[in-house]
Amino acid sequence: MVMRRFTPLLLALLLSSCSILEGKPTAPPAATDTPQEIRRNQTEGLQRMGTISVMIYGSPMDVEAALKAKATAAKADYYVIIMIDDSTVVPGQWYSQAILYRKNTQNHSSFFKAARE
Repeated sequence: MVMRRFTPLLLALLLSSCSILEGKPTAPPAATDTPQEIRRNQTEGLQRMGTISVMIYGSPMDVEAALKAKATAAKADYYVIIMIDDSTVVPGQWYSQAILYRKNTQNHSSFFKAARE
């Protein structure tokens, strides 16, 4: 009987805590000549270009530098690192993936203006 009363309360608390962990969308920093690492909540309004991955020997900083070099070669404005992992079979080998983004160049106001005409 007591469990039936607390189950809805517990469920409501768990669901509300999920929204706290997600974070609020924020604007990305201004684009520069080189790609910048951003967080997932800064990707709103950006155009996704694709994903890149690297596997190198070295340290986590070497992996981050290799990701930035690949993002530069792809002419991305931003990238989000989604994983850095050292659990490969070979010791000292790191694997990482990132999602590339660029500034959205589409002018939505002109799209809606043309749709109304």
